[in-house]
Amino acid sequence: MVHRVAVIGAGPCGLTSIKACLDEGLVPTCFESSDDMGGLWKFKEVSEPNRASIYRSLTINISKEMMCYSDFPIPADYPNYMHHSKILTYFRMYAEHFKLLRHIRFQTSVKSVRQRPDFSRTGQWDVVTESRDGQEERHVFDAVICCSGHYTYPNLPLKDFPGIETFEGKYFHSWDYKGPEDMYGKRVVVIGIGNSGGDIAVEGSRVAEQVYVSTRRGAWVIRQVSDNGMPVDMKYNTRFVHILFQLLPVNILNRLGEKKLNAMYDHTMYALKPNHRLFSQIPVINDDLPFKILSGSVIVKPNVKEIRGSTVVFEDGSTVEKVDTIVFATGYNYGFPYLPSNAMYKSGYRVGLYKHVFPPNMEHPTLAVVGFIHALGAIMPQAEMQARWVTRVLKGHNKLPSNQAMIKAVEKDTKDIEKNFIVSKLTPLQVDFVSYMDDIAGEIGVRPSLLWLFFTDYPLFKRLLWGPVTTYQYRLVGPGKWEGARRAIFTQFDRMYQPLKTRQLKDQETSITSRLIKVSLIITAGGAAVYYFHVQNPTTLTTMLSKLRCSFNQTM
Repeated sequence: MVHRVAVIGAGPCGLTSIKACLDEGLVPTCFESSDDMGGLWKFKEVSEPNRASIYRSLTINISKEMMCYSDFPIPADYPNYMHHSKILTYFRMYAEHFKLLRHIRFQTSVKSVRQRPDFSRTGQWDVVTESRDGQEERHVFDAVICCSGHYTYPNLPLKDFPGIETFEGKYFHSWDYKGPEDMYGKRVVVIGIGNSGGDIAVEGSRVAEQVYVSTRRGAWVIRQVSDNGMPVDMKYNTRFVHILFQLLPVNILNRLGEKKLNAMYDHTMYALKPNHRLFSQIPVINDDLPFKILSGSVIVKPNVKEIRGSTVVFEDGSTVEKVDTIVFATGYNYGFPYLPSNAMYKSGYRVGLYKHVFPPNMEHPTLAVVGFIHALGAIMPQAEMQARWVTRVLKGHNKLPSNQAMIKAVEKDTKDIEKNFIVSKLTPLQVDFVSYMDDIAGEIGVRPSLLWLFFTDYPLFKRLLWGPVTTYQYRLVGPGKWEGARRAIFTQFDRMYQPLKTRQLKDQETSITSRLIKVSLIITAGGAAVYYFHVQNPTTLTTMLSKLRCSFNQTM
């Protein structure tokens, strides 16, 4: 029987795993190698080995309502897109509110996790830790939850850049970047156009003589500020949009999305257009990059062919001379060095985990990985959902399929990922945010039923269908139900507007025409939702109507 659980890492994934353990009556001990919680979001002036690292100006590209934990909303007066210092403050508030700090052992790193000799019978693990002063300690745990993240080991592929050894300037990985101080008056080449590469190019261009961004494949670039000034994720990450993705061919959705992005800035004209379609890879989120390209502060170039001293040669034959600095925004490798090699199942480019959480080859389901996931959405809600499921499994409330069935499911996931997304060694997995959240929620028993709400709580149904897929939805019913969930959903836009109310203005009255359009859209969306759920589960509608009929007869 599982009782004592080791949680590795006190970042956002580790914190929610500790809470999930406590909610299920388990006893967690969290080992954190640094002197504070927050993981990635704990800024340090000097990057520390084997730890994630961020830069001084970093602001999250997910809005606060879409990133918060499901039973602890971020304060209403906090900005919608938060600086890393605000995010760390939120994590501290969360830890203090749920009394998590007493379960964390700071400045203690995990050196090894090994199955005990009697693992076949007990499922237990030997965990060896080391304190900052080098003192080792051995522990026995009934289960282990790995929350060490995947932005820890910088990928610096110098062998792919012939002549780098002749470079006369300074080069480093984005992991080491803290600010643009060393770029004043310099000529800078940023290799890679992911979110970090885009941010560094934009920030560096404010002080550098010239910044060049080298990209192998290009990228779709979206804005954080969407229509009417709304956060883009609150505008488009909705169940209605998700239903459209289930009903319409992906080519049509790609065409519509790309047309909208190109209407803001033509990706071909800006030399950004990638080889892949919009929904085949997570886009770059950057409001400033297009303007920097338009103003000439940032120049987009193809992949680097070679380096000759202070000259960088690109694959199209063009060159940039007198380069002072090269920043490698070339992603990260991932690994779990404290685990035995046979603990992880390999599938394609990725570590094969059942539903991206459980190794499928374990004799007992007492090892889990939380937060090793990639989607167009914040890691916090996904990790929280994973942690809730993991602890339910450890407690015995949920059962996993057989090893053979899990391995088969893992291989199917790998094929689906390779079919639907652009994957590589550095980005081996990607999931659809809503589909994944709903899938794990279904395992726990907390997935909201839109069809039931349509008949029993129409105001809530409207907000779930049209509104953003915030995590409060997964606290309405089932294990871990939170009484404040419904109110949190009804007030989520109030919290979004609150930090913007810095000057009093009169609200404009809604016209009759706009009201009629909204009503017609609601009717259409309701019909589409009913049709979608009927197609997915033909018996659901009949069962629901029967229940309603019985309830009505009982009240008569």
